[in-house]
Amino acid sequence: MGDPLFREHGSQVAALCWRAGPQVLLITSLTTRRWIIPKGWRADGMTPADAAAREALEEAGVTGKITPQPIGSFHYLKERKDGGGVPCSVAVFALEVTGQLDDWPEKGARELAWLSPDAAAAKVSEPGLRELLRGFGEKPARRAV
Repeated sequence: MGDPLFREHGSQVAALCWRAGPQVLLITSLTTRRWIIPKGWRADGMTPADAAAREALEEAGVTGKITPQPIGSFHYLKERKDGGGVPCSVAVFALEVTGQLDDWPEKGARELAWLSPDAAAAKVSEPGLRELLRGFGEKPARRAV
């Protein structure tokens, strides 16, 4: 995260949700409908890992076991309502999915897709996330909780 463009800007957390195969979960963003992983801003009083797990629950309705440390990170430009953008650095935590709720806060607002890491990498637009997804498929030992 030493890139000067991102040093003084937004810091988010994300959950790379996975299940046997491995398969990873992608969701669509609310506004641009591009494929992403569940992510959001850190919450006061929560560890980064817990905040990432909360995003997975709210945005995709999944629960599971999350790694306490990030498995990697990526950078992207978060679009603002005023048309500008905020450079963000995203710490990514692996969440082994053990459950899917019948109802969750953003159900119906997003599409969900379970894909192989390579197929998921082909769908995302952020180069750093693409690299992280490909690496995740190649290194299953990194998924250990």
